[in-house]
Amino acid sequence: MTLSASAPVPSSRLATFNGIVRADGRVATRNYIGIFVVGNCGATVARKIADWFTEARLTAWPGVDGVVPFVHEIGCGMEMTGEPMNLLRRTIAGTIRNPNIAGALVIALGCERNNIDGFLEQEKLAQGPLLKRLVMQELGGTQRTIELGIAAVSEMLPLVANVRREPVAARHLTVGLQADPDDEQAAATASPALGAAMDLLVAQGGTVILSGTAGIAPVAAAFQARAEQPAVGEQLAQRVQWWHGYSEGRTNRLGLRLTQPAAHDQHARLAEANARRAGSAPLQAVYEYAQPVVRSGLVFMDTPIYEAVSATGQIAGGATLICVATGTGSGFGALPATTIKLAASSALYAAMEDDLDVDCGAAADGPEAVARLGQEIFARLLRHASGDKTKAEELALGENEFVPWPIGVLA
Repeated sequence: MTLSASAPVPSSRLATFNGIVRADGRVATRNYIGIFVVGNCGATVARKIADWFTEARLTAWPGVDGVVPFVHEIGCGMEMTGEPMNLLRRTIAGTIRNPNIAGALVIALGCERNNIDGFLEQEKLAQGPLLKRLVMQELGGTQRTIELGIAAVSEMLPLVANVRREPVAARHLTVGLQADPDDEQAAATASPALGAAMDLLVAQGGTVILSGTAGIAPVAAAFQARAEQPAVGEQLAQRVQWWHGYSEGRTNRLGLRLTQPAAHDQHARLAEANARRAGSAPLQAVYEYAQPVVRSGLVFMDTPIYEAVSATGQIAGGATLICVATGTGSGFGALPATTIKLAASSALYAAMEDDLDVDCGAAADGPEAVARLGQEIFARLLRHASGDKTKAEELALGENEFVPWPIGVLA
């Protein structure tokens, strides 16, 4: 059926998926236990705890999708206060709070600049049966912490395993969008098809997160014009201006564009085409990196273009699904969200069928084909949100793609 993005759909035509309803009313698409670190010093311990919970050992807990280590390379050798630390803490805490995380264990060596107790206090994370902390220097070292970590997760498993999926409205979905703004093939087919699907989701009351500020900078004025309120457009302009200042004199993509005005028109054309992945809905809100997304509809989150960093911020903001439009191929996954990848051409889909979920090559046939693909993608979103595995999940991708934005200068 064809739905309009300009107005909510009537109740008789509301789409549903089989979601996991948390006690506080949030809706998950997956059910993971996460092992988090406040700094890189705890990374090996986190991995060894998670690795103990093999697929064979988890067969006793079929309601649990996995035990995942969320490790990163910062948290030490940096300022103890200020924007870089606040951003790191917000990202870790937001991921812990993502609906797809049922329980969390936080690991520290004990002397990190990102102090574990300071982190928990600042982010208002209270310890309990489903949120535990372990500090290696307090427990006697690596091996003892691994043993206690395995025990802690084992205690969580029976508390989170007995989930039941139930029909819920599609408005409970929050989808993060990823695409290379310079990808011509994605701009021609996969991005408009994805945008058609996102219009359907917005019409259902769902949430769509567009990101990659430097990538949309050439067409920021058009998004400002789509802002529901003038203040929202002004917030977007401020974030774009920050990126212009940050990129001046640098060899990142926006910095190079600023020094190559002759290429501006081409970059603007590609940016406009790839921005079609967001659909045509009004812009409801602008968020800084990893901030909780509380508005429904189309929103914008300030992130780098790099998909691992960008998706990490979206997930910390609440995304439970990630969609990637690609014309070159992608082996990306982003736990704990479900990652769905769209191939811009049938040739690419055939070449990387193990990695890619949807063939968008038919979108080249025109607007009617784009609309049909949008409906197909929307149906796929509901199916995967209901538990069907994506190619990324079948390949067990996503453990190494948790990459908080290292915005600060390291010591």
